[in-house]
Amino acid sequence: MAFVIVVAQRKGGAGKSMVAATLATTLAGAGRRVALLDTDPQQSLSRWHAIRGNQAKAAPLSFEAPAGWRIPGALDRLKPGHDLVLLDTPPHADTDSRIAIRAADLVLVPLQPSPADLWALEATLEQAGAERRRAVLMLNRAPASGRLRDQVTAEIARRQWPLLQPALGNRTAFAAAFAQGLGVTEASPRGPAAAEARALAEAVEALLR
Repeated sequence: MAFVIVVAQRKGGAGKSMVAATLATTLAGAGRRVALLDTDPQQSLSRWHAIRGNQAKAAPLSFEAPAGWRIPGALDRLKPGHDLVLLDTPPHADTDSRIAIRAADLVLVPLQPSPADLWALEATLEQAGAERRRAVLMLNRAPASGRLRDQVTAEIARRQWPLLQPALGNRTAFAAAFAQGLGVTEASPRGPAAAEARALAEAVEALLR
């Protein structure tokens, strides 16, 4: 039976769709049976998947775009035949987000190292807490170093929020891969961005064991 990972963050622009696609393709490339669900009305992942097509570099994964009351049914159908199911969610606290989080084994909350992202994620953590679901933060589009990153990670530590150590850097390789309907481990498997994607996938899988 599959583990369900929900990528959620109330603030738009945190890179949820990119993170979901990166994780799904990295895990699928490692031999996991992966399903990816797009529950965001913006449908960024649906457009990505349409571009993905039958490209030779693309690892096989299942894809659906359910909404609202169809989300639990899609999960019930996909979980028996997969190792992991990942859901991308809307950037605001609407019904689809609540339904997805309620079904999660893990809520992954991406944030850029900025005060706005930090402030916005409180609502997501509260929502996960209300549904009694485990939540963990991860840095996305993060510079290798800098005062702002240090300030944000210090505030996360002060609040004792769980933060994954692997981060995805502010690298054009992620966006370039996404534009091709691929993950970075498929488009540029030997680059530093792919190494970051594999480290993140390993850290997420460790939480599910």
